[in-house]
Amino acid sequence: MFEVLANFTYKRRWATLLAGALVVLAAVASLMRGGRLTGGAIHGLESEHAQALIDGVTKRPADTTFIAVFRANPPMADALAFQSAVFDAVAPLKKHPDVLTVLAPEPQLPAAMPGPSLVDPKAQVALAFVSLRGDFKEALEKYPAVRATLKSAHLSIECTGRVPFLHDLDETLAHDLLIAELVSLPLALFVLLVVFGSVVAAILPVFVGGLAVLSGIAVVLWLSHHMELAEYTINVCSLIGLGVGIDYSLFMVSRYREALAEGHDHRVALAHALNGAGRVVAFSGVAVFTGLAGLLFFHGSYLEAMGIGGAIVVAFAVVFALTLLPALLAVLGPRIELGTMPWRRREVGAAEGFWHRAAEWVMHRPVRVLVVTVAVLCVLGAPFLRLKTASADIRVLPEDTEAHRAFVALGQFFPEQAKTRVAVAVEFPEGSVLTQERLAALYDLSRRLHAVPGVSGVESLVDVLPVTRETLGMFLASPTLPQMAPGIEMAKRLFVSGKTTILYATTDAAPESEAARAIVRALRGSRNVADGRLFVGGRTAEDLDATEYVAVRTPRAIAFVSIVTAIVLFLLLGSVLLPLKALAMNLLSLAGSFGALVWIFQEGHLLVSEGRPLEPSLPVLLFCILFGLSMDYEVLMLSRMREAWLRTGDNTLAVAEGLEKSAGLITSAAAIMVAVFAAFALARVVLIRAVGFGAAFAVLLDATLVRVMLVPSTMRLLGRLNWWAPRFLGGQRTPGS
Repeated sequence: MFEVLANFTYKRRWATLLAGALVVLAAVASLMRGGRLTGGAIHGLESEHAQALIDGVTKRPADTTFIAVFRANPPMADALAFQSAVFDAVAPLKKHPDVLTVLAPEPQLPAAMPGPSLVDPKAQVALAFVSLRGDFKEALEKYPAVRATLKSAHLSIECTGRVPFLHDLDETLAHDLLIAELVSLPLALFVLLVVFGSVVAAILPVFVGGLAVLSGIAVVLWLSHHMELAEYTINVCSLIGLGVGIDYSLFMVSRYREALAEGHDHRVALAHALNGAGRVVAFSGVAVFTGLAGLLFFHGSYLEAMGIGGAIVVAFAVVFALTLLPALLAVLGPRIELGTMPWRRREVGAAEGFWHRAAEWVMHRPVRVLVVTVAVLCVLGAPFLRLKTASADIRVLPEDTEAHRAFVALGQFFPEQAKTRVAVAVEFPEGSVLTQERLAALYDLSRRLHAVPGVSGVESLVDVLPVTRETLGMFLASPTLPQMAPGIEMAKRLFVSGKTTILYATTDAAPESEAARAIVRALRGSRNVADGRLFVGGRTAEDLDATEYVAVRTPRAIAFVSIVTAIVLFLLLGSVLLPLKALAMNLLSLAGSFGALVWIFQEGHLLVSEGRPLEPSLPVLLFCILFGLSMDYEVLMLSRMREAWLRTGDNTLAVAEGLEKSAGLITSAAAIMVAVFAAFALARVVLIRAVGFGAAFAVLLDATLVRVMLVPSTMRLLGRLNWWAPRFLGGQRTPGS
């Protein structure tokens, strides 16, 4: 198959290059159009249903509502002048065609009116809640224009909320992506120059890998107009695409130059490259694709979209490495050696005594090496047992972004507004909430909320009115004091709509804390309210739901990825034990990486000043990405060992020779991967920084402790069993037997 592909690309090299150019032009057109990226949502959760009920009552959809924080700058003469300035700043929003509603301070309403406090006259700070028209994607597109109309000569204005958060996150991620690519590509080129000692040979992998990433991201952006894709998707796709795209091209160019060095002409060398490295690239691509396919088990979430996006980029990396790159090699021929550097070294993959000696050293003491290496990896992975998770919020943004600054100001001047709120929506089957029986049940629910440990206050219809359980219905029907009628009507508008009512339990505990989660669990312990049913929402409920969602689906995803990867490796190697051993090695290196993530990002060590729980999806996302990526080196190394085994029938010699011929290339490929991933670890957004660091550290462990220590020691202990397979699975007699 690969020899046919080599002949095809050689004969039709110019047509192949033209087809590649057309694909790239189409990709550029898609990139210029841009995408419609959204937040990382998980659909079908109870907290989502609760929020939909709450939005129906408040008439202010939480997803499309933002908070504007107004501060006098400098302080004004009196409170009236400040409120007038706020009113003038808000006035254009009330007429804006993209604004649905505006809740802002109204001087004509009495101060005792129920509802959120919107003004701190002493500090001269005020709030406005602005709801945008359309769904979340539309609101995110409209936000910059609406934000531009919100200005004042006398006030400083900062906005926070989901829409500003995602807007600032998008800009920050774009900046981080640019910095990562500006750092990673020169680093990768430098490593390739050291490896190949030739300018042309070094440029090719970066060029082809870059084109694969560009094309893959273009398709992802096109898909974002037709499905929900999170902002993180582009950065994660770029990280994966650059890593595998450059690595696959490195394998191909290295094998091509090795064949040239053996005296073959460039046409035969191309066939050798595709027969050897092409097979490795194809199987490695299937392994990475399989890992990303594990994310498809998280249907209805942004993880599923990330899996699709990552798989697209990997597919482009494989296709370009097997078609566009061979066409370029066919055109260049021996000219691939142009630009020879002074430090020109031997070909990667040529005999290197150091790696042969290293393999023999390990195989002479396999038990000690195995025990010590496994112990080191277990120690590195131990902190993962202390994993805590919480969904990303505004605090993942850099402190200098507007959404983060406004969030801090909100907590400083309006601590009640910034408190953790556990939202409870009570939905009745039909009719009005305002019946005596239902109001009495709501009164009892409110008292139950007050009694839950950690709850500091309750906001609801039955809590803002001075009534008892027995008189509540009559009071609402005919208030004793006419002057209270406006307040009662306002309370109804705030907390009731048709057959639904809402309550808020406030707590001083952080939303991701166990104390806040205990409140949610307590409320969900009893669902019935008269003939209605309660649903719990809010940030803490979202965290709990997201964690449960990921936990339920993760075992199936891991099982799928492991089983399919083992089958792929069996088809490649014809061995039963080697795929199982490879799975165990991968899990050990991933455990070490996950432990380091918890120790650094959750517990706040090294360059992280303040730790926080990890995003619930981060471990499974890294597992699905890295499980396939680490198979690159496994496939490359074991393929070389298998070649030597089939030729000699000597397991010890095959392991030493396979490591000798592949370790230099693996080291170079790992250095490129680490450079690419470490560049993403420079990101200002915590999630991308964690993904970049976790990936870089996992590859580093994989290319050092696992490939150099664990693989030779375990293969020495297993001996000829490494290559065994039963006859009914296609097993054959071992060479020399």
